[in-house]
Amino acid sequence: MSFGEKLTAIMQRPGEDLVAKDDVPWWLKYSGRGLGTVGGGIAIIMGLFNIITSIFNVSCILGSICLMLAGFTVVVVEAPCCCLFLDFVQNFSDIVEKRPYWNRAAFYCALGIVPLILCLGVSIFFGSGLIFATGLIYGMMAIGKKASFHEMRTSAASATASQASASTSTKSNLVQNAQPVSFTNPPDSIV
Repeated sequence: MSFGEKLTAIMQRPGEDLVAKDDVPWWLKYSGRGLGTVGGGIAIIMGLFNIITSIFNVSCILGSICLMLAGFTVVVVEAPCCCLFLDFVQNFSDIVEKRPYWNRAAFYCALGIVPLILCLGVSIFFGSGLIFATGLIYGMMAIGKKASFHEMRTSAASATASQASASTSTKSNLVQNAQPVSFTNPPDSIV
């Protein structure tokens, strides 16, 4: 058993199939999960720090509370083992796991933007940035794997051939009826 297989067995969620259902690289899956877990924890700490430092600014306090809730949500989804004391965490995490990657990407990006709208501070920017970066990683996972060189070359050749045949038929009709373009001076004014 290789190191990668051992790591996969350790990081596997309960009830998850051993066979991968999609063609997303393993390092991208674990980087999304790791950044979500660590970034969510840091977002909670940054929100708490911002509440303490901006005691008289109501919008910053609301932004900090939103950041802490966003961080907690990301931790609940990405690492339900961190919140075993709550009953609903595993069910919520399983529901989110069944959704496509683009749903999670859009959700995390929205969670990262909301606190920034309420208050723009360094700690909120850093915490929201980590959550937003997690959304970007899941967005890359949603886009999928890049095609091989041979597939891209074949697709480009067929697209160029179909475009060339379409443009020659259109161009031949237009060129036969074309008039030369010339610049004429404005008419002389009659005085």
